[in-house]
Amino acid sequence: MTRRELLALLAAGAANAAVSDLDEVSLADLRSGALTAVQATEFYLERIAAIDEQVNSIIEINPDALAIAAQLDQGGRRGLLHGIPILIKDNIDTGDRMQTTAGSLALSGSIAPRDSGVAQRLRASGAVILGKTNLSEWANFRSTESTSGWSARGGLTHNPYALDRNTCGSSSGSAAAAAPSLCAAAVGTETNGSIVCPASINGVVGIKPTVGLVSQSGIIPISHTQDTAGPIARTVLDAALLLDALAERETNFAGSCRPGGLRGSRIGVYRPIVDRRTDVAALTKDALDALRGEGAELIDLAGGLPDGEEVSNAGSQVLQYEFKAGLNRYFSSLPASVAVRTLADLIAFNEANADRELVHFGQERLLRAQAKGSLDEPEYLAALALTKRMNQAEGIDKIIDEHQLDAILAPTNGPAWLTDLANGDSGSGISCASYAARAGYPHITVPMGYIDGLPVGLSLFGKALTDSRLIQLAYNFEQATKARRPPTYLATVGGLSVTKPGRV
Repeated sequence: MTRRELLALLAAGAANAAVSDLDEVSLADLRSGALTAVQATEFYLERIAAIDEQVNSIIEINPDALAIAAQLDQGGRRGLLHGIPILIKDNIDTGDRMQTTAGSLALSGSIAPRDSGVAQRLRASGAVILGKTNLSEWANFRSTESTSGWSARGGLTHNPYALDRNTCGSSSGSAAAAAPSLCAAAVGTETNGSIVCPASINGVVGIKPTVGLVSQSGIIPISHTQDTAGPIARTVLDAALLLDALAERETNFAGSCRPGGLRGSRIGVYRPIVDRRTDVAALTKDALDALRGEGAELIDLAGGLPDGEEVSNAGSQVLQYEFKAGLNRYFSSLPASVAVRTLADLIAFNEANADRELVHFGQERLLRAQAKGSLDEPEYLAALALTKRMNQAEGIDKIIDEHQLDAILAPTNGPAWLTDLANGDSGSGISCASYAARAGYPHITVPMGYIDGLPVGLSLFGKALTDSRLIQLAYNFEQATKARRPPTYLATVGGLSVTKPGRV
């Protein structure tokens, strides 16, 4: 199908679709029904063939994608995402011919015995699961010196704005595939920044929903108290539509995407993050001006969110304990043909295959998790209680209640850093992800501008189950600024000053 033919079909079938560039065809455009499921699937497969050689975002194409699309075309409309191609991260089980490996050679050939909750919801909505995306191996919970976007199975994913820049992680491939329209939208997962960081750095929208809103079943786990899947898309409306399909209860997040949502809102501007980098602060100032112009009241916050060694250490303890328990449980659910049955087996596999698995960085996080005991240990219970108390009641809840806020705002990250497999991630010097992640609360990032041609996102996060309000605020900011631009696929851009982050 030619570019002209696709645009003509979309224009004829969707009177409200303003499709000016093929790179920016939206999920909402495709819901018009102007394309058959087969046409939409062929369109994205052609784009993947043309573009992904540069980006390397996709670890596996669904061999049954076109057959599934043809079946959907033969029946009536099945649901919200009927006939729409969606990519999902390679730590999400699909009970089909695709593998689920978390990017690790230890699970090469592993076929899940059944669909995850996410895959079930996508199929029920009529989506075509187009394939699986690369990720930071084991969702970036393997090494303290890792390079985001790399896995032994999938190799290195490149930032589509500048190919020598990092994608962040761990949902690296999902964000890097959504940015250049290799799918209508993608599904990522987050424990501590793994949706919002790659979404921000790859110039797309990412929503980390309230933990529990989306099923955790059949997702290779890190932390049952923090893990969640969520949408990554080019627009807030597209992300909201995908979240409606993923949610385990009836929702209407897409209905929150309506004008006027910023008028009368009260948003706390978290200055300790905003002011950390001069270039990011200048970009954020423009975003704040746009918010005021739409009727938002902005309240400067000088602090109050939990930082420091005690909170960080407690958060790390929680993840180590929960990772060991959750991963051992996941391994036990796999067919007997999968040789790796425990975390100890995984560590031994990596050591035996160090020339392929440990060639760029080690497995310190795996070793620390293996040293932990059960979830009955007093150390774990104390760390979990501290983490929840400091991030919920004495953190986000307290600030929002004291200032009567709708949300807290900060830049999500700085621009992408140079990828360096020898030394690992250097980071952007900014991250606001941990506050909402450790609380289990919702967080959305939306493009707000560019520094040296590299995207930077604006974050909004808030109390539990305020997902709809955050989407409404983000949608109106997006419509007021229209900040997003398609990827440029530059070989490189000018150097940036960076410091090391801490993120999963």
